[in-house]
Amino acid sequence: MKKLLFLSTFALAAAMLANGCSRGKNNAGGAGVPVLAARAVETNVPVQIDPPPVGHVMPYTTVTVRPQIGGILSEVHFKEGQEVKQGDLLFTIDPRPSQAALAAAKAALARDRAQLENAKIQFDREQKLFGQKLVSQDEFDTSRAGMDALQGTVQSDEAAVTNVALNLEFTAIRSPIDGVTGGLQFYQGNVVKAPDDTLVTINQIHPIYVEFGVPEQYLPEIKRQMRDKTLQVAVTFENMDVPPPHGELTFINNTVDTTTDLIQLKATFPNEDRALWPGQFVHVMLTLSELTNAVTVPSQAVQTGQNGEFVYVVKPDQTVEERPVTIGIAWQGMTVVQKGLNPGETAVTDGQLRLTSGVKVSVKPPDQPTPTNAP
Repeated sequence: MKKLLFLSTFALAAAMLANGCSRGKNNAGGAGVPVLAARAVETNVPVQIDPPPVGHVMPYTTVTVRPQIGGILSEVHFKEGQEVKQGDLLFTIDPRPSQAALAAAKAALARDRAQLENAKIQFDREQKLFGQKLVSQDEFDTSRAGMDALQGTVQSDEAAVTNVALNLEFTAIRSPIDGVTGGLQFYQGNVVKAPDDTLVTINQIHPIYVEFGVPEQYLPEIKRQMRDKTLQVAVTFENMDVPPPHGELTFINNTVDTTTDLIQLKATFPNEDRALWPGQFVHVMLTLSELTNAVTVPSQAVQTGQNGEFVYVVKPDQTVEERPVTIGIAWQGMTVVQKGLNPGETAVTDGQLRLTSGVKVSVKPPDQPTPTNAP
């Protein structure tokens, strides 16, 4: 039994040794460890606030449309949610009461103007007679006072005509801005009261605001950069099927929120394609500056070891070298390598668990991924 056990152990050890030698030979002269790799490229990288703050979309202007005179709402000239232009007719309030009041005011003005003309004739006559000493001072003064009173009455009538004409104009309610209408609060046939009733709210969305907060630590850099240029802002949102909308930073609030340590900012977007909508939540990418000619690799190429970050560089002989690197910012799945890697060099992006310096590799096409933990 002891001899049999010894022979079995010896055979197992010999098999393991032979298998190890075979794998070593295969690695030295075979296809090598399968990995994925990518070349380091030189490009311009924007310096952005990370992580991107969350903002919400706000209308550029909001106007609440209210009636300036009361009456029956005789007609609505738009549909809810419709885009309207400044000056478009929105509502008509029954104009007949105002038309009747205007006619009455004009009639009163015509009557009083006629009486004023007669008073002027009477005053001219009294003035001549007074010069001839044929009428007394009291009669002359009374004639002049009557004429002056009628002049005041005519001026009052003219003001009344202007006021009633303005009320008649107010029966046609027009849009004060370009924008999108909200839900109707009153419909045709309702009686509306001025100025309390809200008829509709209009939001201007061309252009549009995005409001967001950033930590106060970024405030000095933002202010410094804005002295020399306009800071660019882009946004993304869920289920986005258009390119990220781009705008400009246009507002910095005058105080930092002491409860959150955030400073509120606003960016203005043209929004001609209506991609942004009031109340929408978005991720904001504020570009502070730009790194020119920066060396970048896919972020998954950068590994962390006991001595810091490193990458496996594929050499011309298809072996790898573990090379320490100094990394910078990350952007769109890429990481800036400040030191340790040159443009054009190839770095392993997947399969690093089986690698050490000097191991031969076989770089697979990107459409044939190799599991990181493959045997």
